[in-house]
Amino acid sequence: MPSKAMTGASVQAIILSILSRGDSYGYEIIKQVSRLSGGEVEWAAGSLYPVMHRMEADGLITAYWSEQPGERKPRYYRLTPKGLKALDHEKKEWLTVHGILAQLWSLQPSFG
Repeated sequence: MPSKAMTGASVQAIILSILSRGDSYGYEIIKQVSRLSGGEVEWAAGSLYPVMHRMEADGLITAYWSEQPGERKPRYYRLTPKGLKALDHEKKEWLTVHGILAQLWSLQPSFG
């Protein structure tokens, strides 16, 4: 299971990436993260929503209420043009770090 620090550092990139695939609501984002991580990363709504509210205040995402009649109306989130630019920046940063680690780890002897 990834550390809290690693998960915290990646939460914005993960949310932006999920929303780049289409609008979603908080609980669905939590389920996607769990599914994509094979259950290794479990986010709680109490820690997700403050991040999403900050991202909304920063103009990276926007929110709207579902218009489904007769159902509970979840709050959906959508990526903004500013959020799309932020996602591109996040990708570049994470791919750079990944490239460094991949090179270093491929050069290390295995101690298994």
